[in-house]
Amino acid sequence: MSLEIGLLLPDVLGTYGDNGNALVLKRRAEMRGIDATIHEVKLGDPVPLQFDVYLMGGGEDTAQTLAVEHLAPLVNLRAPLLAICAGLQVLGESFRANGRVVDGVGLIDATTTTLKKRAIGEIRTRPTGVPGLTDTLTGFENHMGATLLGQDASPLGTVLMGVGNSDSSGTYDMADPSAQLSAEGVVQGNVIATYLHGPVLARNPQLADVLLARATGQDLADLAPLDLPEVAQLRKERLAAKRVERF
Repeated sequence: MSLEIGLLLPDVLGTYGDNGNALVLKRRAEMRGIDATIHEVKLGDPVPLQFDVYLMGGGEDTAQTLAVEHLAPLVNLRAPLLAICAGLQVLGESFRANGRVVDGVGLIDATTTTLKKRAIGEIRTRPTGVPGLTDTLTGFENHMGATLLGQDASPLGTVLMGVGNSDSSGTYDMADPSAQLSAEGVVQGNVIATYLHGPVLARNPQLADVLLARATGQDLADLAPLDLPEVAQLRKERLAAKRVERF
């Protein structure tokens, strides 16, 4: 068995170390005897649709604007895709960048405006949107986007600590304000998107294995368990971390 990993635009959407998600996925596959290869798709390269799984990270406003037109072919993607922060926003219907509204790829039913106050610090959520994903998710959020989900999208999880997708700045347009304000991330079809940096797959190995199982056509229970004390220790430390307001 082999695994072909597509890392999308690491040259413009790699600001916060999210390229590490590809390394985590590759290593967890190899430890189970699966040959894995990372293919970097950089700005200007054609976007191939034949890989088994795709990853994209975060970046600043200019990077988002550069990325969105280049990633238009993703509307035809059928493989699993994990998108982080700016990647989440780019895949939506629209987002704000450099003071203007920019049309997104339209792969997920979400729109992003602007938070009242930057969300920055440790975040924990209870997963709700992905079958088999049960472990509390941890990460570090750092964004000004207020992302509202449409009826075709579901949250990845419910916020236990931190901000998540949105604050009260957009409640006037929410069908269910309480649900939107407690939401973190997006799940729709083959897409899992989140504001959690970390890299998120290093901090949440069960999420990595969910992606790995989907990419290889297996059930999560079919994957052999991995005994990694250092990963367990990281989980323990991050689950105990406190929220520190930075601004």
